[in-house]
Amino acid sequence: MRWLRRNALRIYAGLAVLYMLIPIGVIAVFSFAETPKDKLNFAINDGFTLEYWQHAFGIEELNHALRTSLELAALSTLISTVIGTLMALALVRYHFFGQRASNLLIILPMATPEIVMGASLLSLFIFYSAPLGFTTLLIAHVMFCISFVVVVVRSRLIGFDRSLEEAARDLGATPVQTFRYVTFPLLAPAIIAGGLLAFALSIDDFVISNFNSGTTVTFPLYVFGVALRGIPVQVNAIATMLSIVTAAAILLVILQQRRAERLAAVRPEPEEVKVLPGPAAAQA
Repeated sequence: MRWLRRNALRIYAGLAVLYMLIPIGVIAVFSFAETPKDKLNFAINDGFTLEYWQHAFGIEELNHALRTSLELAALSTLISTVIGTLMALALVRYHFFGQRASNLLIILPMATPEIVMGASLLSLFIFYSAPLGFTTLLIAHVMFCISFVVVVVRSRLIGFDRSLEEAARDLGATPVQTFRYVTFPLLAPAIIAGGLLAFALSIDDFVISNFNSGTTVTFPLYVFGVALRGIPVQVNAIATMLSIVTAAAILLVILQQRRAERLAAVRPEPEEVKVLPGPAAAQA
């Protein structure tokens, strides 16, 4: 019982993580399963095969939807990361009228149900007679990704040691050099983390995309469309690939964050002041 009390929180955390990873594990297992073609079958009756991994990109419609999702996620991540980082810098380091209201408004897109946001954006695009397609999808994805980037980068800026920047300025660095060599390297893990979060949210989004896609088909929309007649096993293989890439990216961010924390913790050691004897001190 003592051991259980000491490790109860760790056991609970491990079970929670395992529970969240079970769906990914199921998808990975069934990406190797020998299943009837064009059937929604989740029973392993005929063993395992590597056929679907060897021909993971053998369906042209699936490839087109995946390319669209990757292009959309890449563009929305780039735009939302730049805008979100600048907004976080403004909210943390500057005081202006409406700052508290801005902090509240940043959280609203995160708390608003996706179906409400998707319907609202659709009404906006229809009101301005904007044709639905890739452009409207990009605008919608950037809108809900910015908030997550701002929250991640702002949390890093709140604990940022400004004395490092002041030391660089005292040593003659210009504002641009200070940002390039001091501020940006220390903020890079948070910026990368915010960008990866935005990428994951964009490539995974279905509800908002379903409202504003028009004839454009993304990877989640394709999976939803083929679910009625049978999901190809290639979808499981591609989903497993995406999960592996995501896990590798998360590991990279963690390593970068630890490196940034070590750099931020470096402090110059104070020089020792030698005290001379009385006569020598007087002569000095």
